[in-house]
Order: sequence, then C-alpha cells, then structure tokens
Amino acid sequence: MRRPFRLSVIALATMLSTTAISALTPALGGQAQAATLSGGFDVGPGGFQGNFNPLAATAGFTWLSIYYEPLVTYDEKLQKVVGELASSYEVSPDQKTYTFKLTDAKWHDGQAFTAKDAKFTLGLAMNAKTGSVLAARLQSISSVETPDEHTIVVKLNAPTGSFLDTMTKIMMLPEHALSSVPADQLAKSTWWSTTPIGTGPFKFTKYVSDQYVELAANTEYRGGKPALERIINRYFANPAAAIAALRSGEIQFTYVDSNDVPTFKDNKNFKVIEGDSFVVNYLGFNQDSPICKDARVRKAVMYAINRDAIIKSLYGGAAKPANCAYVADQLIPKGIDDYAYDPAKAKQLLTEAGWDQINGSKPITLLTYYTTPLATNVLAAVQAMLAQVGINVVPRAVDAPTYNSIVLNPKPDVAQFQMVYAGLQNGPDAGSINVGLNESQIPPAGANVVRARMPDLSAALNAALAETDNSKRDGRYQDVCKVMNTNLPWATLWVAKRYGIISSKATDFVWTPAPGGGPYQADPQKWSIAE
Repeated sequence: MRRPFRLSVIALATMLSTTAISALTPALGGQAQAATLSGGFDVGPGGFQGNFNPLAATAGFTWLSIYYEPLVTYDEKLQKVVGELASSYEVSPDQKTYTFKLTDAKWHDGQAFTAKDAKFTLGLAMNAKTGSVLAARLQSISSVETPDEHTIVVKLNAPTGSFLDTMTKIMMLPEHALSSVPADQLAKSTWWSTTPIGTGPFKFTKYVSDQYVELAANTEYRGGKPALERIINRYFANPAAAIAALRSGEIQFTYVDSNDVPTFKDNKNFKVIEGDSFVVNYLGFNQDSPICKDARVRKAVMYAINRDAIIKSLYGGAAKPANCAYVADQLIPKGIDDYAYDPAKAKQLLTEAGWDQINGSKPITLLTYYTTPLATNVLAAVQAMLAQVGINVVPRAVDAPTYNSIVLNPKPDVAQFQMVYAGLQNGPDAGSINVGLNESQIPPAGANVVRARMPDLSAALNAALAETDNSKRDGRYQDVCKVMNTNLPWATLWVAKRYGIISSKATDFVWTPAPGGGPYQADPQKWSIAE
C-alpha cells in the first residue's frame, strides 16, 4: 500500500508548475520515420498496457478502432450514430428490431466479412464467460438473425434507448479465426497480442512488450489505401516521458493533463486539441462496507471537499463541478443540492451519524486506477480536506487491471476498497451510466462496483432506459439525477476537460476527446505526416 499523501492544495499547485520533465531514451531508433505516425494513443499519458481485447476494453478505443471496426459508430462530433461496417441501419417503430445492412469488407487475411461474423461477435459480447464487459448491456437481445450474408437483424425483448450506443462499442471479430477458442479461454488467448485481424485501415504487425504496438497499412482497405505506412502506439512509464518524447519528435501525438497544456499553447510546432471528457470523476462508497451505509456520512464527504479550490488550483479551471452523474444542461433538474463547501456541516453530519463509533480515525482505503501526477495531487488535496473533518482516507493507486480484479470480484475483500476514486462516462448517451449504478449491474453482472442497492435509483434508471419517446428521455434522466443527488451512491466531484497534443506536421488527423476514447469517425486512412 502506498504511503498517504500529505500535501496542501497550495503546495500541490506549486509542484505542478515546477515538475521537471524527464529525459527519454528513444525505443524505436530516434526520430519518426517517413510515413510513420507514432503516439501515445491509449488512455491518457503512459498508455494502458495490454489493452488488446475489444470485448474487455472499457477505454482505448481511439487505438483499437484503427484496426477493428464496429457496425456503427459516432460521428466526429459525437452527435449521431452513423454506419461503419454497416452501410445503413433501420429501427422498427416499436424500437425492438434493428436491421443492419453490411458493407462489402474483408478481414486482414483476405476473407470476406459477412453477417455470420457479426452474429458470432454479438454472441461473444453477450456471453460474460468471454470476459465481455458489454454482456450486461445486451441482456435485452432476444434473437439475432442473418437472412443473407449482408444483413443482420437484432431483436430485443423490450425497447432499450441505449442499444445503438452499446453497438458502437462492439468491434467486429472474425468467426473463422476465433470460433475454435472456448468462451472461457478467450480472454486469456494470446491471439489478441500476436495475430489479431480486423477490417480496419491498418493491420496488426508487432507488439514489443512494455514498449509499443505497430500497425501497417491495409492496402486493400475499402476506404482507400492509407496515406501512412505505419502507425505506432508507444507506452511510457509516466506522462513526463510521453511529453519528452513528443517534444523530441519521437512521437507526434499524446494525451496530456490540463496542467501540461500551457507549455504547448503558443508553440507553433504543436496543436492543442480540447474537448469535454464526458466522464464524471467521483468518490464511490462501497455499500458493502458498514462505514458507507449511512447517507449522512456520504453527504459529509461531499460537504468536506472544496471542489472549486481543486478545480482552480490543480485543474487550472479546466473542469466543472458535478452534482450527479450528468453535466449536460438538459439532464440537470432545477433545485438539486450543490453541496457547497461547508466543513462545519460535514462535521455536524458525522456527529449525527455517530462517526466516532462507526469508524473514527481508522484509515479507510481509497482505491484508484488514476496514476498521473495530476491525479496524485488531486487525491492528496481530497485526503487533506477529509482529514480536516475527521475522515482518514489512505489513497492506493494501482494499474487498471489490478483495480478491475479487485472491484469486479464477485466476492471482494471490502477492506481493499471501502472507497474508490474513479470515473465513468455519461455521454454522449445518458443511458451508459446505468451499468455503474443499477442494482442489476452488481458484479459479475456489470460494473456497479460500489454495490449500490438503491431501489429508487434502479427504478429511475430502468424507466429512463425503457423510455421510447425521445421528447421525454431527458426528463427521465433528470429523475435519475435527482435520486443520485439525494442518495449519493457516489460523491460526484467534477467533469474535466480532456486534451491531446498533435504535431503540426500531421495533416487530416482526427482526434475527439471522447469518453473511453470513442469510437468515432476518425478516418485514420487519411492521416499523414510531413517528413
């Protein structure tokens, strides 16, 4: 377990402005080669090592969608769902039947992509034994039919407003390459990191453990021969190393935290890409832990944290407070509690809840998968603020696979994560938050890692998901927001901006700060880089 952080907010802000950037020894032989674009494409600075299996991926779609493709995806602005491997799609009036017409496409090994592959992929995604993180979202599927090689018909047992959003995250997989792998062995298969094939504009060629993944142009791509010869995804020990590689020209793109942006703003050699993350950061209360069951304790945590100070001093203003899982104006009802900073009220609530008898000064494990310097400083500030009201949290930062193994365990050790600091996407479709809060989504069924068992919340989510009238959906999600704001399964904190830095030598490069990295229309076959 890591030692607790003990820095003040002012000291943290000073550290952020004076942190030295470390040097990086080139792993790929120096400057990028002609017609090669290198970057840190995966899940923030440093990358998400081992993120090769799209069935198990919760992020990193910016990279995965360069060689895999879904039937449908979002447009570049995340405003509408458009065809990808589906040339078109239709939804029945009762919103229970979805018909996808497939485009002519080939797998990277030359075999044709057909409706059989699409049906096979949906079968894998619906089966939790494969390690699919989407299985719980696909429970409404009653049948999948393939009337011909270029048509797939998906029927639901009940309307589900978020079905198309879920479909954007299902990358198509080849039946002929994976059908012989038992479902319960698929997640551990070496295929993902050695010989995977997709239908995208680039083909997997090489993975060097802990260093990089290399893709080569798919010269037979239906959308035209890619302008680049290679795309390389680099992994870095820390964000500073990624930034150093960007400055030296070893890579041409990386995610950065908001505190790194000012150093690139006026540099003509780089372009800053900014956008909403659609991800609410929160402190989640494990409902299986006795100390988290009293709502007064959860409210005390909200009142104890000076969110405005953290946003100003650590995020540089590049975030805004969140008082439920949503931040879009149309989803926020009037009159909800803004939980303005009030440590005196926090202490009063703790006294009323009998905090000294429930827990007192005993250390509480605060588990997170956020490991960047910014996240470390944010947690240090949160720790200090909670300590002021008598709550002693000890942050423990681990890598994402370790985090998931702890929180998604059907029989977890509660002591390992009485609280979590995490984020969950809430857009562009509001229904995606269901998997993290509905009682029906408690692991292993879904990602309700805080084990929230709140009938009012589950009922509000179910009603919103079942709403077929688009004019009423926003109101349904406002109801979800009200219940969240009152019951506090999470202490919702803020939604931060997300940033990427791209070399000015790159042209036709599309990167959208999408939740989970997308997917979305990026047209990587058009990307190019000047020598």
